Amino acid sequence: MSIPLPPAQGGEIIDTVAISQTELKDASGGFWRDVFRRLRRSPTAWMGAVIVLLFILVAALAPLLAPFPETALPGAKFITPTHIPGPGEIAEFPLGLDRFGGDVLSKLIWGAQASLLVGVISTAIGLLGGMILGLLAGTFGGWVDTLIMRIVDIILSVPNLLLAVSIAAILGQTPSAVMIAIGASQVPIFARLLRASMLQQRSSDYVLSAQTLGLGRGRITMSHVLPNAIGPVIVQGTLTLATAVIDAAALSFLGLGGGRPETAEWGRMLTYAQNELAIAPWLAFLPGICIAVTALGFTLFGEALRESMDPRTRAR
Repeated sequence: MSIPLPPAQGGEIIDTVAISQTELKDASGGFWRDVFRRLRRSPTAWMGAVIVLLFILVAALAPLLAPFPETALPGAKFITPTHIPGPGEIAEFPLGLDRFGGDVLSKLIWGAQASLLVGVISTAIGLLGGMILGLLAGTFGGWVDTLIMRIVDIILSVPNLLLAVSIAAILGQTPSAVMIAIGASQVPIFARLLRASMLQQRSSDYVLSAQTLGLGRGRITMSHVLPNAIGPVIVQGTLTLATAVIDAAALSFLGLGGGRPETAEWGRMLTYAQNELAIAPWLAFLPGICIAVTALGFTLFGEALRESMDPRTRAR
């Protein structure tokens, strides 16, 4: 909190606004330094970060790591109605083949790229939409806050996956429709979180001090309240990435992901593996493990970040 100081000797007036901004920046910098220090000391954060980093590297380097192109079917000649070569049966295909003759290892690698793209873009859509609604509600209050929150409550009354399925069914069976559907279903979560965080910050001493100094509501919100309220939203974003990957796989599993059957995507691989469980169970196990491990990585890192930013645990 910045307290106006009396005039200094020689008639100089100390700029209390500048002092308030300087103190706020120092406090903010110290907060983030403490957060990063706690993250470095957290085994959970390191475990989650390693999994997420490996996932990102595999997705980014898919053209270099995958033995075959995304839609290639190099093993079609080895497929019979009653037998699909499994892991280790053919040296050229270490994880076996799928029903279409595609290399499972290549599809898993290309599937990481598809899952990362859907997860990041859908989370960005939800984050942007939620921040706009939360910012409006937290800044203006009154009837604006009431109207936005009632709309958010109505959307939240519908289960997240059911809402995403409904939107994807309306928009069509395309990858872009999946991203929009998952992102739209996440908007209420970010909106409520940012609004609650901003309302908490608005009652802080530094906001009252800034109002006393005559700063406008817009400047106080954008320069002080929003930067201090954004932390919980960032944490939620990392956790939402995990659910976005799972939701994308679920929509593809339900046949709403679009694309050809042989397209590499973990959820689609699970879909077409159902008919082959009796003779090729690995076709379901391998993409399922990839989905679970990726979601676990984002969840571990997000939980570690949340704990590092929690004042109750930071005080220990």
